[in-house]
Amino acid sequence: MDQSAIPNALHFETNPGGLARAVISTPLAEAEIYLQGAHVTQWTPKGKKPVLFMSSASALGPGKAIRGGIPIIFPWFGPRSDGKAGPAHGYARTSLWTLESTRLSTSGEVELTFALPAGEAPGAHLRVSFGEALRMELEVRNDSASPFRFEDAFHSYFAVAEIGEVSVTGLEETTYIDKTDSFARKLHHAEPVRCTRETDQLHLNTAATCVVHDPVWNRRIVVEKTGSNSTVVWNPWSEKAAAMSDMGRDEWRQMICVESANAADNAITLAPGATHTLTATIRLV
Repeated sequence: MDQSAIPNALHFETNPGGLARAVISTPLAEAEIYLQGAHVTQWTPKGKKPVLFMSSASALGPGKAIRGGIPIIFPWFGPRSDGKAGPAHGYARTSLWTLESTRLSTSGEVELTFALPAGEAPGAHLRVSFGEALRMELEVRNDSASPFRFEDAFHSYFAVAEIGEVSVTGLEETTYIDKTDSFARKLHHAEPVRCTRETDQLHLNTAATCVVHDPVWNRRIVVEKTGSNSTVVWNPWSEKAAAMSDMGRDEWRQMICVESANAADNAITLAPGATHTLTATIRLV
């Protein structure tokens, strides 16, 4: 991978657990992305606090899902539902992706392109751009002779000062599946989403931009998306987090997931030869 390095902007290293990662350092941002899962674990615009949450207890070794950052969910969301064995949230987040290209744009952004080799499902390509904004684009093409149904998501973990002070706007008047209440379908009314207990809400039929309001740190995290009709808001809260071996003590207070997704009713069915692209652009305001 040394040939893909960019002087004074991008280099590669292996972490203590044996995983290869790209490390980005430019006048615009500091960032990291692992080849396992094509998993972004850091994006920090220069002069700002980290935007992404990473658990201090996360496994960072071969075949282990990383807790935090932005896992790539594909080709199913949650437990596999076709009667076959498979890991929660699909295999893309623990698969070794191939780095296809790197470049430094004229505006100073570092761009990387990864490929997920085709397995039992069509392959996928991920393009990530690190700069003052973080841009991600997941493209799935169905090269088979049969329709292909899948779910996908950018399972974004955002760092916040204190979850009890945080709110999320953009999901007003949407219907959501409440996974903490036997998957009941509920209407979220005209107010921001706030986490006051375990929260696992899959909001359906929404392509809206969401904003994470963090008044303690005096910042807003804007999540714009295309090719996505679902948004998930998740925080495990105290009891569930205590049972998670890869979540640091009380760290649930410093994170919230706002995920750009296509899941449940919004799963994608690709005709033979068709392509679907999910994008998310994250920025601070």
